[in-house]
Amino acid sequence: MRAGRLRTVAATAVVVMVVVLTGLTGCGGGSAGSSGSAGRSGGGSTVTVFAAASLTESFTRLGRDFEAANRGTAVVFNFAGSAALAAQINQGAPADVFASAATRNMATVTGAGNAAGDPVVFVRNQLVVAVPKGNPRGVAGLADLSRPGLKVALCAEQVPCGAAARTALDAASVALTPVTLEQDVRGALAKVRLGEVDAALVYRTDALAATADVTAVEFPESVRAVNDYPIVVLRDAPHPDGAQAFVAYVRSERGRAVLTEAGFQAP
Repeated sequence: MRAGRLRTVAATAVVVMVVVLTGLTGCGGGSAGSSGSAGRSGGGSTVTVFAAASLTESFTRLGRDFEAANRGTAVVFNFAGSAALAAQINQGAPADVFASAATRNMATVTGAGNAAGDPVVFVRNQLVVAVPKGNPRGVAGLADLSRPGLKVALCAEQVPCGAAARTALDAASVALTPVTLEQDVRGALAKVRLGEVDAALVYRTDALAATADVTAVEFPESVRAVNDYPIVVLRDAPHPDGAQAFVAYVRSERGRAVLTEAGFQAP
């Protein structure tokens, strides 16, 4: 009787151990197969790219293409105003690549010694007046933005689209008081799309990306306010090889094709 009880206890212990081990194995398998760079084939790295807000659509597309061409490598983006991105980098934010919408903001990063090499201008961009679809207020150029009752959104002057807007307005001798100053071009464009303003000065590429909601009005003074977009690998890049490869991809024939289709100009 006693021997039977011992055999039952031993069998129970074996069953419990098998269940525990099976559970542990299941947990380990689930972790290894989870999404993210750890679960990618080849155990590759994640390249973190800080990029101007106006690059959102084109860089997102290039990021997907780059991942497809480099199995095991992921690309993560931080899109924002170039001034804010430069400040984050100089304050120690971990990033591999910086793509700015103006050389001035790139200069704050290189001046602080945070670039691994010399930045390269890879595209250029010009301003347009974005108005609601169909242009209901009949805006024909910069001079119309100063009409009484017309609500206009601009970018703040410390960000590239705002500095370019100030240059263009000065070139046209147009004085206006915007109803809002946004921290990046997407913020200014959103005001038009939401019907909160009658017009905004934004990049041509952003207006093209929003053609379902806005109409782009070209104006001649925009040639006085063309922005150069530089890109660079950062000095403390956690994944310098991947960073170099991504920059090369952006500057490749494929990269130029995607950027040109988005409305960017060759440097």
